[in-house]
Amino acid sequence: MRIIMRMTLRIAVAGCTGYAGGEVLRILLGRDDIEIGALTAKSSAGTRLGTHHQHLTPLFDRVVQDTTAENLAGHDVVFLGLPHGASAEVAAQLGDDVLVIDAGADFRLESADDWVRFYGTAHAGTWPYGLPELPGQRALLASARRIAVPGCFPTSVTLALGPALTGGLVDGRDVVVVAPTGPSGAGKALKPHLLGSELMGSASAYGVGGVHRHVPEMAQNFRKLGAVDPTISFTPVLVPMARGILATVTAPLLEPVTIAQARAVYAEAWAGEPFVHLLPEGLWPQTQSILGSNHVHVQVAVDTAAGRLVAVAALDNLTKGTAGGAVQSMNIALGLPETLGLTMWGVAP
Repeated sequence: MRIIMRMTLRIAVAGCTGYAGGEVLRILLGRDDIEIGALTAKSSAGTRLGTHHQHLTPLFDRVVQDTTAENLAGHDVVFLGLPHGASAEVAAQLGDDVLVIDAGADFRLESADDWVRFYGTAHAGTWPYGLPELPGQRALLASARRIAVPGCFPTSVTLALGPALTGGLVDGRDVVVVAPTGPSGAGKALKPHLLGSELMGSASAYGVGGVHRHVPEMAQNFRKLGAVDPTISFTPVLVPMARGILATVTAPLLEPVTIAQARAVYAEAWAGEPFVHLLPEGLWPQTQSILGSNHVHVQVAVDTAAGRLVAVAALDNLTKGTAGGAVQSMNIALGLPETLGLTMWGVAP
């Protein structure tokens, strides 16, 4: 791991006008060890950042530059908040001494076949995966110069079911996931079903039937947690809230367990984790409680009649699900305290 000798880290954000780029900047603006360097984009180059992110007052008058290797040079860390398939070309032009953190999907999957099947382009490769809560992952991130930020749904589902897999309560087969989420996960692109008049007062399923691009990533994580041949039926649901995910994950129990036994497995798994919290019995995760934070609230139940474990996780898809997880991984890669700049709590109501 390269040691940064100076006190201030110079950071660039490519794709700064999107939701992921804006959330990275929101988090980093609270740190006195960070210097915000180049802010770049493509179609919005030449505009002022405040026209895209009015809440980022200190950066309001900064002019967005074109996303080029020249503009991204000279930084300690470069965050890529680019459309899927666009990160590989940019990353290839950056030096090995630069820590590059990709919030897109380009380098998440290990299977080239899965990438081609779900994304339809050539596989760019695989980078260390930025989910520190996976077993052994912190050690991999500590020496990384390239990091792939997980998808928001895989983060929520993995943290919901992870202890049950490592604890031998379930084996990863016949996993069913239903996960309401807000439209910010789809980015800022203008799409009819994301218009306020279409979304308000309505809920709708999408990506049904095993076609959502996050399915292979969930299965990949389950295998890292001990599942041999995981099967996942995933139904995301678009709901009228700007941000957040509430993932309900169920799986058949390998043998009968009590709720006390299941809770003990979860309590042991998440003990000491700074951002994952098993709620007290009787309390259920809600998205408003983690809004704007890097925290994940988890609860578990046993459906005795169905013989299934039920785990529920709530997180903010833009924070822990994207930018917060990216900054958390950056801290680890640079040898900084993992929670630095991420100690904010949720906002409610």
